[in-house]
Amino acid sequence: MSYQLNGLFAAGLIVSVLGAGVAHADTTLLNVSYDPTRDLYQDIDKAFAAKWKKDTGETVTIKQSHGGSGKQSLAVIDGSQQADVVTLGLAPDIDDIAARTKLLPAHWQQRLPLNSTPYFSTVVFLVRKGNPKAIKDWGDLIKPGVQVVTPNPKTSAGGRWNYLAGWAWALKQPGGSQQKARAYITELYKHAPVLDSGARGSTTTFVERGLGDVLLAWENEALLALKELGPDEYEIITPRSSILAEPPVALVDRNADQHGTRKVAEAYLKFLYTPAAQDIIGQNYYRPTEPRAAAKYARQYTRVALFTVKDVFGSWPQAVATHFADGALFDQIHPAK
Repeated sequence: MSYQLNGLFAAGLIVSVLGAGVAHADTTLLNVSYDPTRDLYQDIDKAFAAKWKKDTGETVTIKQSHGGSGKQSLAVIDGSQQADVVTLGLAPDIDDIAARTKLLPAHWQQRLPLNSTPYFSTVVFLVRKGNPKAIKDWGDLIKPGVQVVTPNPKTSAGGRWNYLAGWAWALKQPGGSQQKARAYITELYKHAPVLDSGARGSTTTFVERGLGDVLLAWENEALLALKELGPDEYEIITPRSSILAEPPVALVDRNADQHGTRKVAEAYLKFLYTPAAQDIIGQNYYRPTEPRAAAKYARQYTRVALFTVKDVFGSWPQAVATHFADGALFDQIHPAK
C-alpha cells in the first residue's frame, strides 16, 4: 500500500517539552543509538541543550553511543552501556531490553506519539556515477555481475530493513509467493561479498573501500553521502516500492531513575516532536512526521510507494521469529562461516 507520511501526525501531538519538575543541574544523559544517527543527534543535542539552558538555567550534556542497533541493544542489556535513553533502529531491539532486563516497561512504545517514532526513513540504492550496472529496481540487484553492499541483518537495523524490503518486493511481484521471495533473498545474499555489522560500516565499505556496485542504504544515509561526496561520484536510485523504516525512541526508566535524569531524559525525547527538532530532522535527511516540516523538506525525497512491516509480515515479533531468530530463514540461506 502507499503509505502517506504526512497523515500520520494528528493535530495535538506537539507536546509540552520542558514541563514542570525539578531537574538536576549539570546533568549528563547517555543516548545509545544506532549507526546512521551520528550527525542527526549532534545537531539535536546542541539544540536541546541550548533550549534547556534558556528555559531552566541548567546545563545538560548529552553523550552519544553508536553502532549496529542489535549490538547496541545487547550493550544496554548487559549493562556496558548505561543508557538514559535509547534511539534505536528497530522496535524489537527495545522490546528485547524491556523483556530481558525490565529496565523499561513492555508498553514503552505507547508513551510517545506515533508509537514512539518521531521520524521515518526508507531503503534506497546508492550507485556509482552513471549507474554502470543499470540498476533501477529490486530485480536488478541479482543480475549477473552485480555486487551488493548491505549490513548483516543479524546485527544491523538497516540490514533487517533491507532484507524485509527485498523480501516484500519479491512477494508482491506478479505470481509472487513465499517460495519465490525466499529464492530472491537467497540469490541477493550471494551477490553480497561483505556483511558489515552496521549501516555506517556498509557505507564505509562502499564509499571508502570502493567495494560493490550498489549500496542498500537508509535514505538519509544515501542523501548524506551524496551531499558530502557530490553528485559527480554517486547517484541515488529510488525503487518503485520500499519499506517504511520506523526507528523508535524510548526512556530507559530504571537507569534514568538511578542517575537522577528522568525529567531531563523525558524532555529530551519529547523535544524530538517539536517544530525545532523536526526541522533538524529534515536537515539531516530523515523524513519528519510533523506536517509543516514534512512539507518543507518533501522535495528532497523521491516519491515511493511505502509499505509497513505490519502490511507484509504481520508484526515485528512475527518477522523476527520467521526471518532473524537463531536458525530462522536468514541463518538457513546464509549460514555463518
